[in-house]
Amino acid sequence: MIICNFKLNKKAIFKTVLGIMTIICISIGIAGIYNVLSSMEQKDNNLVNDSIPSSEVATLTAENYTNILKEVHNDIDTYVGQKISFSGYVYKVNGFSDDQFVLARDMDIGNKQTLIVGFLCSSEKAKDYKTYTWVNITGEITKGTYNNSYIPILKIIAIEETRKTRKCKCFTSR
Repeated sequence: MIICNFKLNKKAIFKTVLGIMTIICISIGIAGIYNVLSSMEQKDNNLVNDSIPSSEVATLTAENYTNILKEVHNDIDTYVGQKISFSGYVYKVNGFSDDQFVLARDMDIGNKQTLIVGFLCSSEKAKDYKTYTWVNITGEITKGTYNNSYIPILKIIAIEETRKTRKCKCFTSR
């Protein structure tokens, strides 16, 4: 018969367990900080992609159209004077003057539903285009008023009829 006699050192066990728990907590904290910083960097990259590129005439696409539209509406003063080019269809409503229309796109909001979104445009040639006519425009963002609110208004520099293009994606959450 073999008998083993172990004497446990309670202080040593406590220090060992405390050390292991400390290492685990530090590891979890570092991983959490890394995840937070990674998500912040990704959000910063999304903001850059959703803003108007800094070029003489920025081209909007179906992928970035609604996000840029939202960004310009939220911060008009930053974009005044910026020239942009994109396509959409002419949309006129009662109350517009003869030189006004919305250069519109259908924003897919899911469940087979869409919303009409777009920039209010100003052009002497507005009366030459019927509602739902697709056009390419180049315009300069100006600050104007509509229904007693400040909004961006595109002063059309060039306009030409074109073919219909695809729907825009929804606004992304921020």
